[in-house]
Amino acid sequence: MHLDEPDGLWTHLNYSDGPINRLRGLMKIENVVERVGNRFATVVVSARRARQINAYFHQLGDGYGHYVPPQVHSLSRKPLTIAMEEISEGKVAVEREED
Repeated sequence: MHLDEPDGLWTHLNYSDGPINRLRGLMKIENVVERVGNRFATVVVSARRARQINAYFHQLGDGYGHYVPPQVHSLSRKPLTIAMEEISEGKVAVEREED
């Protein structure tokens, strides 16, 4: 079966925002950018949160508990993807500082 066939697999999937996207790994970067405000801030916020998630996974078993665990159930094992899924779902609050 080819994907461009009218009754192919891709024509029956719903690509709207919601759980189906997360389950299929189809998170849209535009949703993350909308939540944060601009692309530069998106990179900074997602990288910071990914570092926190990575530190959380590395401190497991040590008994410390200094880092917040991932706030979403993700099929991905990559901290950056998990961080972007958290931002997309509104689990990470972004506070802007005025200079």
